[in-house]
Formats: sequence, structure tokens, C-alpha cells
Amino acid sequence: MDSAPALTPAVDHLDIGLRLLAAVAVGVLIGLDREWRGKPMGVRTLALVSLGSALVALATFHLSALNGEPDAISRVVQGIIQGIMAGIGFIGAGAILRRPEEGDVQNLTTAAAVWVTAALGIACGLATWGIVWIGVGLTLLVLIALHPLDAWIEKRRAHLRRPPE
Repeated sequence: MDSAPALTPAVDHLDIGLRLLAAVAVGVLIGLDREWRGKPMGVRTLALVSLGSALVALATFHLSALNGEPDAISRVVQGIIQGIMAGIGFIGAGAILRRPEEGDVQNLTTAAAVWVTAALGIACGLATWGIVWIGVGLTLLVLIALHPLDAWIEKRRAHLRRPPE
């Protein structure tokens, strides 16, 4: 009967440093868009969100008590990912502004960027590089390339809300 190989941490200090540096770079890239648009969370905040997520993900691989226990490692990884993604919502929620008098909610995109940055930080910590780079590319595409479409829609919505003269 085949048994699964033991999952032993094979991460050296250089690899750890590169993973964490990649997480910071991802946060900076996404944060630049938020800074340029004058949003409440920018380069430093998103770099720290991504770095923190990567640190937690990386720490999972250094739980030597779990060596040789693939089921336990799987449960720990799942729990850590779920905890990060749920907990990061509190930071994102802090960015959201609701102005009921104007029927407006602001900074939802920034809150979503915080959530995606945390997910990308986890991916950096787990060294799933293909996912990281595709995720960064798509995130920047959404934030930058779709911004004019979003602005156009908002302009149309504001025009339709105006009372007739």
C-alpha cells in the first residue's frame, strides 16, 4: 500500500526571504494604484497585508510537530487560509464609507483590493508563483484597465439620478 510522503519543510532562508519579498512587491504594486487614486489604503498598508499573509502561510511549513502528518498539515493550511481571508475583511471593512444621504457607498474596490492582496500574499508564502503572477496581472488589469469603464458607468448613473429640470 502506497503511503503519502512526509511533508517536510524544504524552505531555506533565501527562499523564505524571496517569498516574503515577493509578497511585499505584490502589495506595493496593488497599493500604488490605490495611492494614485487617493484611496484610504495604499502602498504601505497593502504591502503589510500581503507580507502578513505570506508570513502566516510560511509559518505553516515550519510546524515540525506536523512532519509526517499530511492530513494534519492539510487541515492547518486550510484553517490558516480561512482565518486570514475572514480576518482581513475587518481591515477592508474599515475602508468602506457609507453616505446614506447621497445613497452612496465608497471604497468597496479598496476593500476588495485588500482581500485580493491578502490572497496573493498567501500565494507568495506558498510559492505558487504561476498563481501569484496571473493574480497580480488580473488584479492590476481590473484596477487600472477597468477604471475608465467604472468611471463612465458612475457618470451615467449620476446623470440618471439627477431630477429632470
